[in-house]
Amino acid sequence: MDQNCDLLTPKQAALLLNRSVSTLAKMRCSGDGPTFVKLGRRTVGYRRSDLAKYVDQCRRQSTSECQ
Repeated sequence: MDQNCDLLTPKQAALLLNRSVSTLAKMRCSGDGPTFVKLGRRTVGYRRSDLAKYVDQCRRQSTSECQ
C-alpha cells in the first residue's frame, strides 16, 4: 500500500468534507457519496484520493447546475 492510500475513518472523512458521520453513512447506503473501502462487517474507511476525486466531481460553475 503506498502513501497516497492512507485510510481515514468515517469521522475523519466527515470532518474533511464538512459533513456529519451519519450523513456519510446515508450516502454509503444510497450510493451517492464518495467511494469507500469495506474493511470488515461494520468497518469502513475512506482513501484521501477518493475523497479528493469526490470533491472534484461536486464542482460547479453556477447554481443552475445544481440538481
